[in-house]
Amino acid sequence: MTTVLTGTATSADGTTIAFDRCGSGPALVLVHGAFTDRTHPTLAHVAAALSPWFTVVNYDRRGRGGSGDTRPYSVQREIEDLSAVIAAAGGSAMVFGGSSGAALALAAAARTRAITRLALWEPPYHVDPTAPPLPADLAARLAALAETGRRAEALELFLTRAAEVPAAVVAAMRADPSWPAMEGLAHTLAYEAEVMGPGNPLPARTAASLGVPVLVLNGGASPAWMRNAGTALARTIPGAAHRVLDGEAHNVSPNALAPELLEFFAQGRPEPL
Repeated sequence: MTTVLTGTATSADGTTIAFDRCGSGPALVLVHGAFTDRTHPTLAHVAAALSPWFTVVNYDRRGRGGSGDTRPYSVQREIEDLSAVIAAAGGSAMVFGGSSGAALALAAAARTRAITRLALWEPPYHVDPTAPPLPADLAARLAALAETGRRAEALELFLTRAAEVPAAVVAAMRADPSWPAMEGLAHTLAYEAEVMGPGNPLPARTAASLGVPVLVLNGGASPAWMRNAGTALARTIPGAAHRVLDGEAHNVSPNALAPELLEFFAQGRPEPL
């Protein structure tokens, strides 16, 4: 059984960021996307699977789980949160980000030398007309709904417009036991929209500035616009690799993801003496 130790880091604005740490070896930090925290089974399982080779740090982004949520929100503060976690892990780390967490990890990697390798799972950039159109004020609308107690409406807006979930499926989800927990994270959906930017544009200049090894991953069963985004991103990042996992959708299986991350991040391990 993997031993998991819980700790905290203090971000630049004083916010407490909670994390789980397991394993031994070079530091590897996991950055979640929407609706998830460090208890979510996908990256919790990835952390356990990679712990024989790495010290894996799985943290709660601000506003989730055991982490604080100092206002006002800004993407820069989330980057500072990740930097604080990396500092607590030893000062430098390899980083994996999933979905909007991948966009956050990419932005952080462009601003700090503490990230030494970067793997990205399907950041939902919009690079062609087949991507779902998003309102330019999505972040503001999500924030207003959550702040006025209309959390279910915030969830519905995000799910139907950003995640392409049919309205009928969202209506059925409201009867699921997981719905209250999702409502509890509704205030963080505006954060995801802020991280992605209005309309989810590919941050070409930021991506082109990266100087570390990068792996971009997509699922073969994901929508074509997401795969196109992965291809465009990998072509923009100098020297980046791009792999497509057959049969995987955006909600990727940890059993499919972990071996890809092990192969990529193991290349960054120091040679034995």
